[in-house]
Amino acid sequence: MISLNSCQISNKKSEYLNKRKIINDPVYGFITIPTELIFDLIEHPSFQRLGRIKQLGLTYLVYPGAQHTRLQHALGAMHLMAQTLEVLRSKGTEITNEEAEAVTIAILLHDVGHGPISHTLEKLVVNGISHEELSIRIMEKINSEFGGQLSLALEIFKGNYQRNFCINLYQVNLIWIV
Repeated sequence: MISLNSCQISNKKSEYLNKRKIINDPVYGFITIPTELIFDLIEHPSFQRLGRIKQLGLTYLVYPGAQHTRLQHALGAMHLMAQTLEVLRSKGTEITNEEAEAVTIAILLHDVGHGPISHTLEKLVVNGISHEELSIRIMEKINSEFGGQLSLALEIFKGNYQRNFCINLYQVNLIWIV
């Protein structure tokens, strides 16, 4: 499990918590955490539990090297989103910092509703509710805990934010299942 528990540096006036971290990912190399809010979301127990959920289900039983977790997958997706935003901005697409953070949060938390062994047990663990719906419920709970800071990310995730660079992440996840 990746945990980013920070080293606290004390000084006479206050404590400083360094939230500007770099993660060395086995697939993408160095991944930068872009904002303090995203750092706090990565540290959240609902996200950290993804480190115990296998991305590839039971595949590791046949291929012992297939040990990728949902947490690693989410961090990789966040990294790819950062690259995507950089390319879009370089081609003249206007994206505010608020929009960039929100779409990054949406992609980071897109699988937060997954249960044990990923898709393998999805229909057995919670009958009649997809992991996308669970992701929305968990994101709404986290949004409440964070004082509404994830509201735009939720709009983007649900496909209710109409900008050309945004896609409906909820629908994209459903397409993968179908």
